[in-house]
Amino acid sequence: MSSVSSSGASGRRRLTTQIKVSLRDLRNELSILNRQVSNKIAVKDGDLDCLDLISRHGPLSPSALARLAGVHPATLTGILDRLERAGWIARERDVQDRRAVLIRALPDRGREVLRLYSGMNSALDEICADYDESQLELLADFMHKAAGAGKTAAQNLADNGQPTAQKQGP
Repeated sequence: MSSVSSSGASGRRRLTTQIKVSLRDLRNELSILNRQVSNKIAVKDGDLDCLDLISRHGPLSPSALARLAGVHPATLTGILDRLERAGWIARERDVQDRRAVLIRALPDRGREVLRLYSGMNSALDEICADYDESQLELLADFMHKAAGAGKTAAQNLADNGQPTAQKQGP
């Protein structure tokens, strides 16, 4: 192996490790931010996660939400009860199937959450302003693939307890 390719491989491993460490740091910092937001609106961390999923993907059935959130349906019932009592969500009959229930976020309360994240959103806007469109496309693609890898890893652990790696994308 030539010193150029060896140096290139070493540099690539170093950068890949830095990315993984930075993603862990980001996860920790976002976890702290989410706890702060949860405390401000008086909901549990897991309840905030479900509220976010409902806000972004709703209206949803409880079973669809349970799958997205990776929680047991019985656990989800308690989460939904708390969110409904606190005025964050509404449970409504599905107009297509009156036997089914859909969960939707209440928009007025959602603005309250967005306000609490405004500092982070503004900081991200400033960070993104330093990148051109092709760089932003690359970053968006990386983040999408990294989220997919996390989803796959979580599903593998849930299904068989094994942290099997799968290549994401082409």
